[in-house]
Amino acid sequence: MDKYVITISRQFGSLGRTIAQNMAGELGIEFYDRDIVEATAGRMGLPVPEISREEERSGGFFTERKYPLGMGLTSMQEEIFQVQSNIIRDIAAKESCIIVGRCSDSILSDMDRVLNIYIYASAERRIRNCVEILGMDEKEARKMQKDVDHAREMYRLKYGKGNDIYTNRDIMIDSGRFGAQGTSKLLCVIIKELFW
Repeated sequence: MDKYVITISRQFGSLGRTIAQNMAGELGIEFYDRDIVEATAGRMGLPVPEISREEERSGGFFTERKYPLGMGLTSMQEEIFQVQSNIIRDIAAKESCIIVGRCSDSILSDMDRVLNIYIYASAERRIRNCVEILGMDEKEARKMQKDVDHAREMYRLKYGKGNDIYTNRDIMIDSGRFGAQGTSKLLCVIIKELFW
């Protein structure tokens, strides 16, 4: 079977990471999420928390820094995005896999045998997921939902291709309607039909 790549973009609390894990198990392939942050930190010689913090602040003007040796003014987010893009391309060239987030749908838009999935759910369903499944406090979940969704949208607008949520997305699925298990199963049926 030829290699293929699945990218997953998701709203906060839609259980996209859980769905990706379930799919990886069903399909017998790896999934990459936080591993990309760890690999980025390794390549850049920076601590993982610093990479995570800079990712979250992407697009802010306070993050610009001067490089020594006259390299000029640039932003750490740009550097992080370039390193992560290289890591995502390296992974996709090597094996069948699922890659979660980080504009992987845009980064791999020129590659064949890629399926781009966007997972969403209603705001209230996502809050229930955060409280009932992820064990979060409701007030914290509401704040994180707003903040994380905003940060992801700003990241997509800055680094992704296209101005709307439909660009580079082949399937959009409501995980609130089907649940994490049901969503995983439906997506695996489609992937097997396309790539196996």
